[in-house]
Amino acid sequence: MTPEFAILGHPNEGKSSVLSTLAEDDSVRVSPIPGETTECRTFPVVIDGREVVRFTDTPGFQNPGRVLSELQKRAEKDANPLKTFREYAATVPELHDDCELLGPVERGAGIIYVVDGSRPVRNVDKAEMEILRLTGKPRMAIINCKADAAEHLPAWKAEFRKNFNSSRLFNAHRATYAERLLLLEALKSIDQDWHQVLSEVVSAFKKDWAARNTATADIITGLLSASLTLQLTDDVSSEGEAEKCREKLFARYSEKISRMEKDAHQRIRNLFKHNIFHYDLPPHSILNKDLFDEQTWQLLGLTRQQVVIAGGLGGAAIGAGLEMATFGHGLGVFTAVGTIAGALSAFFGGENISDRATFLGLPLGGKRVQVGPAKSIDLLFILLNRTLLYYQHIINWAHGRRDYEKASQVLLQSDSPQGFTKNWSAGNIKICHDFFKVIRDDKGDNGRKAREKFKQLLLTTMQEISESD
Repeated sequence: MTPEFAILGHPNEGKSSVLSTLAEDDSVRVSPIPGETTECRTFPVVIDGREVVRFTDTPGFQNPGRVLSELQKRAEKDANPLKTFREYAATVPELHDDCELLGPVERGAGIIYVVDGSRPVRNVDKAEMEILRLTGKPRMAIINCKADAAEHLPAWKAEFRKNFNSSRLFNAHRATYAERLLLLEALKSIDQDWHQVLSEVVSAFKKDWAARNTATADIITGLLSASLTLQLTDDVSSEGEAEKCREKLFARYSEKISRMEKDAHQRIRNLFKHNIFHYDLPPHSILNKDLFDEQTWQLLGLTRQQVVIAGGLGGAAIGAGLEMATFGHGLGVFTAVGTIAGALSAFFGGENISDRATFLGLPLGGKRVQVGPAKSIDLLFILLNRTLLYYQHIINWAHGRRDYEKASQVLLQSDSPQGFTKNWSAGNIKICHDFFKVIRDDKGDNGRKAREKFKQLLLTTMQEISESD
């Protein structure tokens, strides 16, 4: 039998937000207006075609004092006071919501009771808790912290100890994947009879998350392979047309890679079930910078130490070369021709640019101009860090969150210099270097091994991101 949990509480305490976040379903109606939910609605969680758990959204308590009084009267003489109460309440219009919300509990659902911990405990809250205690069903209380205030938490916790099997702090608007998993783990403790089935639910969640990470790794490797091997050519009638042709080709090149990146990000977004609501990334995020913006390369490219490591590995040019810097002007790439040295020094501390290998290489073979494939491993790190930053943002955007207009206030913790690869070891740099080489020349079994090692590095990194707060 599929375990069910009814999300109960007073109106406008965050019940729907908690449900939306736990079920990873952004179709749950979340409204600041009390009393919007008047009928129960169940949201199944399906993994590999099997429903593993279901969460049911319920109306808020409207008359807890009266409901408690009626239940207490029936508890003295009825074997099933909840059933007889609901039969009575069904005939009383003003008890509609209270009758409705107890329906899932009557049919055997476990209880998740949600309160706003930023306010004091009231008598109506105590009445609601007593009602839920009288049902005799396994139950957990959640303090949905809408603010940082902890003033009333001790009083809430004291009340919960009297009436619930377990209680937890849980911010439905800010809960990370790790916090959601901890809450599911905690549900196993609410009743010994539920432990086995809920252990299976948690195991299914972990397996599903691992499968999504694997799919994300495939998306990232596909993006890198397509982007780093992209090559555009065009013919010119004279040497004098070459510069204009190069600028146009690079504009197309940049646009194509940007489209590939956006498509990859959208596919990752869909994997983690953000299907309905859409939000813009914070304007300060490096993800809003152009892919070939100078700051992007400064922050997300190789560190100085990694440049040395990659250079020692050989076989892959590193850094931005002369042609890359000389695009300048309308392409928005680094700086104009007159300040090439300054642009390069931002990456390599003023090294002699004449000794640097080219990034794109734009050889004039007769009357043909070519852009790509990429000769610099830096582009791999730029695309990789940007996609991992997007992954971090998307997995930690709680489904119950709806303040999209305020998303600009969100800080991406890893939106920092060099993103996720800044502390990678020489071994990890070599894995990336080998992957970069086989993209261009897949040499049978060695190529397969290099790709597998790179994919495993991605999976390890994503797991670390998932488990971090």
